[in-house]
Amino acid sequence: MHCVVYRSSRKADSYLFVEREGDFARVPAELLKLLGALELVMHLQLDLKRRLALSDPAVVRQQLATHGYFLQMPPPVPRPRFS
Repeated sequence: MHCVVYRSSRKADSYLFVEREGDFARVPAELLKLLGALELVMHLQLDLKRRLALSDPAVVRQQLATHGYFLQMPPPVPRPRFS
C-alpha cells in the first residue's frame, strides 16, 4: 500500500498519513485546522515487512483503509516519579 506523509506545522512531531498526495477529503476539517499547514515529508510504500519508528504498519494500513488517514502523534513524555 502506498501512502503520503505530511508534517504538522502546529503540532510538534505530529504526522498525517494519507493515501494520495494532496487528498485530504476524508480527513476531518477540525483535524486539518488543528494541524495547521502541512508539509510533505515523503511518499512511503507500506508493506507488512516495513518498520516504522513509532507506529505499527498494520495499524497504519488499517486506518488508511477504514478512515482514509492516520495521525501519528509524538510519544507521551514520561512523568517524573516521586517517592
